[in-house]
Amino acid sequence: MAQAAGVARLVAVAGRRALAIGKAHGQFGGGRLVGGRGAGEPGVAAREHEADEATHAIIHKVNSSFVTPFDHGDIVELAAALDDCVDAMDAVGGMIVLYRVDELLPGVTKQVAVISRMAELTAAAMPRLRSMKDLDEYWIEINRLENQADRIYRELVAGLFNGAVTDPIEVLKHKDVIAGLESAADAF
Repeated sequence: MAQAAGVARLVAVAGRRALAIGKAHGQFGGGRLVGGRGAGEPGVAAREHEADEATHAIIHKVNSSFVTPFDHGDIVELAAALDDCVDAMDAVGGMIVLYRVDELLPGVTKQVAVISRMAELTAAAMPRLRSMKDLDEYWIEINRLENQADRIYRELVAGLFNGAVTDPIEVLKHKDVIAGLESAADAF
């Protein structure tokens, strides 16, 4: 049973890592990167690296444990999914920096807020995985937020191609950022 508790603790740590990087990306404000920073800064990269380490620790613990709180494969799949969320958010931050996007489309802040909320809910749900109880509200809210993220994505793309940005290179940059945010939301 101690091994099962250890795996459950590691999964909770991975959830908190997803939350930390979600909060780091929540530094978008009013369509501009706060202080010209936020995405792609060393702190975000460090959090992404910590999330990778947490994923590796979960996989190692599961592979060396006989008793786990639930199926080995499910734990590994959950750890990989949490890592995918963090990787997607980190990729968006990197794009914003590499593409030198100074001005974000207005709806991007709404999308980031939805993703941050998804990360918060996921981190809060991790400790409940041990008993698999009281997760109904989590699933309902995550599904609602994912639907909201889909609507925001469609609105952002429509606005982008309806003249919100006119320079073709800038359109491509924003399209990549918007698509990356959609991937991050879908990863939850």
